[in-house]
Amino acid sequence: YTMWFFDDVNPNDATARSLGKLNTSHDTCGLKYFHKTKPGPENDSFTECHPWKDNACCSQGTVETYTKLKEGYGPEYHWDRCGPLSQECERFFVQEACFYECDPNAGLYRKFNSSVYDPRCDEDAKEYDATHAKANTCSHNTWQMHNMPIKASYCDSWYDACRKDKFCASDGGDFFSCAAEYKEVDLAAELSQQKAVTAALEDENTELQGQVKTLSTEAIVGIVVPSVVAVVGLSFSYFLIRQERMGKPMFGRLMDDRDQQSPQVIGSNVA
Repeated sequence: YTMWFFDDVNPNDATARSLGKLNTSHDTCGLKYFHKTKPGPENDSFTECHPWKDNACCSQGTVETYTKLKEGYGPEYHWDRCGPLSQECERFFVQEACFYECDPNAGLYRKFNSSVYDPRCDEDAKEYDATHAKANTCSHNTWQMHNMPIKASYCDSWYDACRKDKFCASDGGDFFSCAAEYKEVDLAAELSQQKAVTAALEDENTELQGQVKTLSTEAIVGIVVPSVVAVVGLSFSYFLIRQERMGKPMFGRLMDDRDQQSPQVIGSNVA
């Protein structure tokens, strides 16, 4: 099988017939994740995975862009986690993604096909039975492929295109082992980011508390000083009134010049 072609007819159909995997034509897609139930044509905007436009198991929304193909299964499955890939290398990853999503022949190699699949062993199925799965040590799914032969020439071309690029080497480069490691890396990065945000919030809170204290001091001064002035003023007024009542006014009456010949004395009693 090949993961890309330019022929009018999908050459993988003829390969499947020669291997006894396909009798007539495809009436089902086999794989189930983002896949359609049955293969069929897509509209003219179907360009990213164009070889399968006339008979695809994928919908335009799934393979609309390179980004959707790369990010469809979560960050731990991005193929460029060890750094940007060369253009010639990344092209093969796009082709492989299109092949998995769109080619009806991929479903012929579903690992847990209808003859062995038990939904009670599938955690994603509504019929899942944890007790049954544990007792039978089974773990099934409807999306995994197994033992599909790929043309040696295509594999060699892929290797040549990517031999200078870098990839995860966990467990020999196993896709799922690498995904598990990436998930732990992402979790650690998320926790680190949360700590940084918490520290920033704590610093901001400390700064705000300092500002509140400064404002409180200024507010106290603004209240106390006028209050002291008011109390002093009231006390002085009371003192003046008391002196008047005792016949010892602090200030004498301002007298008209016609009432007396001598100047008025201020601040003392006149006999």
